[in-house]
Amino acid sequence: MILELHSPLDMHLHLRDGDMMKLVAPLSSASFAGAVIMPNLVPPVADAGAVQAYRQRVLDACGDDVFQPYMTAFFRSYSEKELSRLKELVFGIKLYPAGATTNSEGGVKAMKDAEATLSIMQEMDIPLLVHGESHGFVMDREAEFLDVYRDLATRFPRLTICMEHITTAAAVQLLDEFENLAATVTLQHLLITLDDVAGGMLRPHLFCKPIAKRPEDREALLQAALSGHPRLMFGSDSAPHPIHAKEACGCAAGVFTAPIALPRLAALFDEHGALDRLQGFVSGHACALYGLNPPARTVRLQRREMLVPDAYEGHGQKVVPMDAGCTIPWRLI
Repeated sequence: MILELHSPLDMHLHLRDGDMMKLVAPLSSASFAGAVIMPNLVPPVADAGAVQAYRQRVLDACGDDVFQPYMTAFFRSYSEKELSRLKELVFGIKLYPAGATTNSEGGVKAMKDAEATLSIMQEMDIPLLVHGESHGFVMDREAEFLDVYRDLATRFPRLTICMEHITTAAAVQLLDEFENLAATVTLQHLLITLDDVAGGMLRPHLFCKPIAKRPEDREALLQAALSGHPRLMFGSDSAPHPIHAKEACGCAAGVFTAPIALPRLAALFDEHGALDRLQGFVSGHACALYGLNPPARTVRLQRREMLVPDAYEGHGQKVVPMDAGCTIPWRLI
């Protein structure tokens, strides 16, 4: 069986920089027509000049592939003039609570400090993307943050707010409470629970933030994706780290899924008889919600087994993907 996807998009992607980006960027541009690129580098991508320079490095790394990088800027206090300039360059502004995840130490410490910038963003129609976690107990961090989403959605009703990489049934329910809320969900959170990460031998290459949750949470996310919820989109949150940072006592958070994302999604939707909903999940919903017009490109997949490499290597870097060494039932052709 052959499946054609038109201009698939990854609405949440980490490409890092330097040699790591040279390795991983082509693994995304081989599958996707575009992606929303996260800004949490060191230092973060937080002004117009940095956005332009990073975009060019992404394009250089992707070579001749037809690929549109939708850039983001790291949330800070911006003036109206600064946001006016950024609006021409970015898809949205990414808000991290300070210290919530990789390279987020310069994030927002108190939401009240963000209000002036959020007001300007609302007037300029610049989307807000949020890593929505508190600093509470690790399994409760997303749930504790949902009231922040409620407050933002209520006080900024014309601001499009994307709840990034949601992991809980409660977040799925919240998606239906406010029309200005949207969400992305990752491949791993559609497939695994915390038991897969730490129920037996610890599997560091499945450790990410937000951490995988309970079976009922995974089921709610999966049903929302399979049913074609119009404000739920695929965002891989593919986050490469070198092996020495993953297979370590201080394991870095992030699952590298870029090279297997579309084949694994095809297998999942096929398993549930929902292949007709995959186009919306990986492109249609995002295009309708944000008015995107990605490069015209057709990506073809086949229901034929693929052996996932143990690692991807190049430019002095080595990264282990999800499902390393396993056989999956679909492949890119």
